Amino acid sequence: MSHCHDEHVNGGGHGHGHGHGHGHGHDHNHDHSDDLTPALQNNLYQQIRFDHVETMNEASKGSGKAILRKTWAERLDLEPELASDVDEQILMTVPFTSQVKVHSIVLRTSPSASAPRTLKVFMNRDSMDFDMADTLAPTQTLELAQTSEVQEVPVKRHIFSRVRKLTLFFEDNFGDGDEDVTRISYLGFRGEWTEHGRAPAHIFYESAANPSDHKHLRAFRSNKGKSIRPDGGDV
Repeated sequence: MSHCHDEHVNGGGHGHGHGHGHGHGHDHNHDHSDDLTPALQNNLYQQIRFDHVETMNEASKGSGKAILRKTWAERLDLEPELASDVDEQILMTVPFTSQVKVHSIVLRTSPSASAPRTLKVFMNRDSMDFDMADTLAPTQTLELAQTSEVQEVPVKRHIFSRVRKLTLFFEDNFGDGDEDVTRISYLGFRGEWTEHGRAPAHIFYESAANPSDHKHLRAFRSNKGKSIRPDGGDV
């Protein structure tokens, strides 16, 4: 399989002119000022090593890191946005400052064909590229929802109990091969963290995500994401 995106590790300035009119018709007339406290519990925002986040096949350099840096209060903001470059695949590596136990991945996309569909998650891989992501067995494969709601996708806690680094491979989108651009506007993680062998501590900070490279296509499915109500609870 030819992986043209491997030639565009740094993203940006490729002049592919996808020209897709992605209308994100989201309703922002709600008051979300009281949404913060419930949703921020167990947020791993403070444990992300933002300067070391890498995103492959990002159309705009640094956009992967930018969506990770969004706080929970900024989760509904359309910009900044992570968009793929030469095709629909995105590969992002997110290191943490200490060993963490991941409970779930939180993200916001859209109801359009550009929403990512299959997410393959790899744990504690020091080095990953699109070829490896396409051939190696993931730690877990998740099926995402096609929605503008913030969705929380649970992972197997007993497996993701000693995480130093996560690699997220957004393998395809809902375009069924007809949409070359995958778009994500918010990304974060929930869980617990440990430091120097101490017992897990709960985090009460806001959440954000990060960027870095890109790849090809195939389809896997698993757990479907659940939406988060404005009060931070599950739907």
